[in-house]
Amino acid sequence: MKNSLRHLLQHSLAIVASEAGLSTAALTFSIERTRNPAHGDFACNVAMQAARLWGRKPREIAASIIAQLPADTDLAKVEIAGPGFINFTLAADCLTRTVLRMQDAGARYGFAAPASRPSIIIEYVSANPNGPLHVGHGRGAAYGASLANLLEAGGHQVYREYYVNDAGRQMDILAVSVWLRYLELANEIVRFPDNGYKGDYVHGIARDLRLAVGAKLHHPAAAVSHDLPLDLGQGGDKEVHVDALIARAKALLGEANYRLLFESGLKHCLGDIKDDLAEFGVRYDNWFSERSLATSGAVQRGIDTLKAAGHMFEKDGAWWFRATDFGDEKDRVVVRENGATTYFASDIAYLQNKLERGFDRAIYVLGADHHGYIARLKAVARGLGLDPNRIEIPLVQFAILYEGGERVQMSTRAGSFVTLRDLRKEVGKDAARFFYVMRSHDQHLDFDLDLAKSRSVENPVYYLQYTHARICGLFRQAAEKHLGYDPALGRAAVANLVEPAAVALLQRLMNYPEDIDIAVENRAPHLLAAALREIASLFNSFYNGTQMLVEDERARAPRLALADGVRQLLAVGMELLGVAAPETM
Repeated sequence: MKNSLRHLLQHSLAIVASEAGLSTAALTFSIERTRNPAHGDFACNVAMQAARLWGRKPREIAASIIAQLPADTDLAKVEIAGPGFINFTLAADCLTRTVLRMQDAGARYGFAAPASRPSIIIEYVSANPNGPLHVGHGRGAAYGASLANLLEAGGHQVYREYYVNDAGRQMDILAVSVWLRYLELANEIVRFPDNGYKGDYVHGIARDLRLAVGAKLHHPAAAVSHDLPLDLGQGGDKEVHVDALIARAKALLGEANYRLLFESGLKHCLGDIKDDLAEFGVRYDNWFSERSLATSGAVQRGIDTLKAAGHMFEKDGAWWFRATDFGDEKDRVVVRENGATTYFASDIAYLQNKLERGFDRAIYVLGADHHGYIARLKAVARGLGLDPNRIEIPLVQFAILYEGGERVQMSTRAGSFVTLRDLRKEVGKDAARFFYVMRSHDQHLDFDLDLAKSRSVENPVYYLQYTHARICGLFRQAAEKHLGYDPALGRAAVANLVEPAAVALLQRLMNYPEDIDIAVENRAPHLLAAALREIASLFNSFYNGTQMLVEDERARAPRLALADGVRQLLAVGMELLGVAAPETM
């Protein structure tokens, strides 16, 4: 109901402001439930907020706003209270008319008008393409995808993006790891770096590469290992070791062949990630290449912008960003003494690129271990002359798997699993998506595998799907019994929904648009999940205590109309969370 009142007020306010030659651009207001029913159901402070901007008396503004309010059958009375509050009293039949509002809105019940709020580019997952996604990535994927859907429902224009880290040292380490496994296939054994990628997938990439190019990338192990600083058993440095291997690979293979090696790993891992996320119901509008920032000149332009503004300094041959001037804990290296740019240089360019593409806001969905990025990115925004308030960085906490009451160890040892794909195979896509967003993203999540796999009402996703299927089954039973459903009669007879369970359900459904609004404002898909569970529970109480398929059509039709509204709401709500709504179970 708050959304409906807000739309009425915004319509009226626009007329009042236009007639007086005033602006509403900076005007914000709130609508709250009244504490005392004698003062109506809702109260709004819009007139007092406008008075501060316009220099007029609040009660005069309130009177002008009320005079321009369109007629609305859901309102019994609108009046001025106190210093200028506008109080709304709902009509006696407003509650039962919830069914009509749901029918009129259809699948968009509770949604805001499209593109009525600021545009948002949201980035989520963005895992390095150097291996399969793990269960930690899964929570970020489920949260980011559900949040993007929710933001659209809330009226934001949303652009979904995956930032592909296809440049830099980690990808070079992957390339070298593949190369050494490739050489092993020809019995050329080179000591594998301690910080190389050791998963089975690396062997698979190497085998595919050997089949594709034959011996084209072959070099004797002695040539690869010659004079390398790799005696780690006697205190060697593993970072020096792997960096020396990267340099040796580039020297022996040459630019073209090294690029062939590099791309083989990138292509395989990125393709695997894309497939994995697609099967998880996670989609993107764009896969943005980090490498493109360098080749397009965006990295250099970001550096030049900071230099021109006096926010860079040179020290020991390297260039640093004065991040501490903008609240960060330390200054950041942007260009190393050897002239190579850091990951942070790409972060600068990517942020500048995002906000210059015309989006009002940028949301970075990051793991909890990236908490330092909040101050860092906001500092960069200030340095670039951009508004840091346009950046939001929700941090997603870790998910811990439990099975049989025991914590599942996150390792690749036999008998335990770590990948998102394995989790999906274990519990199903729907359960994984829902369990990931059941709790607030900023809280640790204990993921109960046994519960997620169970087919019982204790399993929340099963309960939601069961409720949806139950309603679909109700309409099949009505058809089988030749007890028709007349939507028009259902609308006309909604006043007959007087059972206490029906009233409780209607009250909850009337408040559902507020649930969407609050979830959007708080970037909180878990609030939507909780609302859906509560609505499902209230519907089942109504269903269990009420005979639905009665002979009296004026009693049957509104009950079926209410059931149909709940069916559609659950289907759309579950879709926002990436969960299917089956018609049979």
